[in-house]
Amino acid sequence: METIRVVLVDDHKVVRYGLRTYLESFLDMEIVGEASSGEEALRTIEQWVPDVAVLDLLMPGGIDGIETIQRMRKLTPLTQIVALTSYTDEARVVAVLRAGAIGYVRKDAAPEILLEAIRSAAKGQSLLDPQIADAVLMELSQSTKSSTVLSEREQEVLHHLALGRTNREIAELMIVSPETIKTHVGNILTKLQLAHRTQAVIYALKQGFISLDDIEL
Repeated sequence: METIRVVLVDDHKVVRYGLRTYLESFLDMEIVGEASSGEEALRTIEQWVPDVAVLDLLMPGGIDGIETIQRMRKLTPLTQIVALTSYTDEARVVAVLRAGAIGYVRKDAAPEILLEAIRSAAKGQSLLDPQIADAVLMELSQSTKSSTVLSEREQEVLHHLALGRTNREIAELMIVSPETIKTHVGNILTKLQLAHRTQAVIYALKQGFISLDDIEL
């Protein structure tokens, strides 16, 4: 079993303690660092380069959660970011996903949802809350290009991608190499002007490639 290395970012010590205690009760979770502000978070992920950073959006200091996410993505691109927050308004959700977060979990969600979000993020996948997906769909519907810009092959890859399958799994299904799928994924994101796989899932929902019932929530 591979261990998922996690950094917790929240300005409340009791919240970090609770998250650490819960997550470290699972054998595949290791908390390698903690931070209480955006500035400290950047130093911490640069030091540890974790698989996943769980980040509260509202923190003290000179940079807010969204800017922290943007700078994290540039600093350690291999670190996936899960936003953990009480905010669920459309504009905030969209801004966070566009900034580079792969997951968005509400603080009033069940603990196992956060656990699964972290596990999915470590694999480059996202668990979407239907409420959050609906909000983002409405916002992105005004700016996302038509699916006609994608080839049939790319649309097939997008379908598998949106269902949470890894590049290797898609390659096995389509009988091609993982490198070929990686190229297709890059082309899809470029053509649709998307930043990462989470936005590709949202796009696939909007265009009808998949439905919310198809996604494991």
